[in-house]
Amino acid sequence: MGNGVTFLTIYVCIRGPTCFLVEGLLWDSAISEDDGAPAPCPAWMSAGVARGGFPQTPKAPREGRKSYSPVKRRRKARRLSVAYEASEGEEGEGAERLQAPSWQPQDWRRQLDNIRTMRSGKDAPVDQLGAEHCFDPSASPKQVQRYQVLLSLMLSSQTKDQVTAGAMQRLRARGLTVDSILQTDDSTLGTLIYPVGFWRSKVKYIKQTTAILQQRYGGDIPASVAELVALPGVGPKMAHLAMAVAWGTVSGIAVDTHVHRIANRLRWTKEATRSPEETRRALEEWLPRCAHPQDGVERAPSGGLPPSLHTDDSHPHRELWREINGLLVGFGQQTCLPVRPRCQACLNRALCPAARGL
Repeated sequence: MGNGVTFLTIYVCIRGPTCFLVEGLLWDSAISEDDGAPAPCPAWMSAGVARGGFPQTPKAPREGRKSYSPVKRRRKARRLSVAYEASEGEEGEGAERLQAPSWQPQDWRRQLDNIRTMRSGKDAPVDQLGAEHCFDPSASPKQVQRYQVLLSLMLSSQTKDQVTAGAMQRLRARGLTVDSILQTDDSTLGTLIYPVGFWRSKVKYIKQTTAILQQRYGGDIPASVAELVALPGVGPKMAHLAMAVAWGTVSGIAVDTHVHRIANRLRWTKEATRSPEETRRALEEWLPRCAHPQDGVERAPSGGLPPSLHTDDSHPHRELWREINGLLVGFGQQTCLPVRPRCQACLNRALCPAARGL
């Protein structure tokens, strides 16, 4: 163009492979790299080749004319804060701990500690006759033990632990395996499990579920909640307990009628819940999965459970989601009864909203 003005096509390289094309009047004289002009980056050069050749070097300035340099606009940097789960013993500079949920029940830690104190004797029916005690630990292979755990959970629905344990003893005396159940007629099976609640329906569910386990899982039980609840007669509470007891995996909080009742009495749900499954979802929204007893800081578990099938209170990572079922079930069996709860003997009588309302 005239008057020594040069049009240039500039490719501005932003981080990444993308180049933005800027065309227009830039300067009317060349600025050497010695004067502070940046050298072209490879992406700028490649873009020039793609257009049929490298961009032309600006002409030398005429005498008496001023040189103009392109105006650089600095992008405003944004600070990105990242929170992550650090492994045990990892401190990491700049690491931020996971934020606590926006809502938590008032005094829940004190209430939980009081329940642990009241349950320290571990003398409730669930402590001796729960699903962790109904299977044969010497049965071989391991899948037989897992099958027995699932059957004990299916029998336990709407049934006292003492009755469930008696039915399991009678079944085990005949050799409790997938094959033995399939070979047992319905009438005999009903006699063996009676008087568990809804025993006729459970005979049908046990037979159907056992046949599915043989056909689809080689006699073992599924290793996921989704597959477990798809089995006839298996609900969410049973599935989460089966995952914890049979597979050693904490998949969620197992909520039965005891946990459901106590959680609502203590106001451990933001709003009143109408079913155990609704209570489970409400509890999992705020209750930490795991806590370090040494520092009181809640963290998500970084590894698997201890080898033992039972909750180990001395383990550095106390699994709250695993612990809460047995803790509250026993508390509900002994103190926080469905009818006429023993509030006068409860350490939480001054902290419990339900007790204050009596």
